Amino acid sequence: MTTKLDKPLKREVQIGDKAYTLTIDPAGLKLVEKGHRKGVEVDWTEIAARESSG
Repeated sequence: MTTKLDKPLKREVQIGDKAYTLTIDPAGLKLVEKGHRKGVEVDWTEIAARESSG
């Protein structure tokens, strides 16, 4: 059974010595260093395109 992703899901991720917030939502993924506002965003269509081209 799977659960539909209908609202943002946030988790803290430790990468090296820095803490990040990973947000997974219906639009895609966002990884932001904790305490910052800007980060890396990837939408689901980009991920799906990579999967189908590989």
